[in-house]
Amino acid sequence: MKRSEALIPLSHDHQHGLDAALRLRRASADSASEAAAHFEQFWTGEGRHHFEIEERVLLGALPDSTPGWSDLTGRVRREHEDIRERAAAVADGGRDVSALRQLGDRLHDHIRFEERELFLILEASLSDAELSRLGAAIAQAHG
Repeated sequence: MKRSEALIPLSHDHQHGLDAALRLRRASADSASEAAAHFEQFWTGEGRHHFEIEERVLLGALPDSTPGWSDLTGRVRREHEDIRERAAAVADGGRDVSALRQLGDRLHDHIRFEERELFLILEASLSDAELSRLGAAIAQAHG
């Protein structure tokens, strides 16, 4: 299924996040600092702001009465908080290879969940007009 135009800016961010996650997942003693630096560049450049857009704009796109939606939004919020905590550890100089790999796994799995589950429910549940309004709000917040 082709991704809705409304969600493409977030999907583009996800591509950058997957690149950062892959580098973290492949981190070794020799590459840990480089992988962490790449993640920090992603996180401060767009990752943190991406999370804010999702929480402020995307998660309110459907009413909680939509079957399964509140469970999905709860999961997004929990995973965002976990990734934020791990990102803070990296920002504080954390270069433990195991911790970097775990962050990479978490970020990868989170992005895949959003692309494969969350976005599909939005696309299936919202009308074209609602998707268009959502896309405008995402574009405005995305800057």
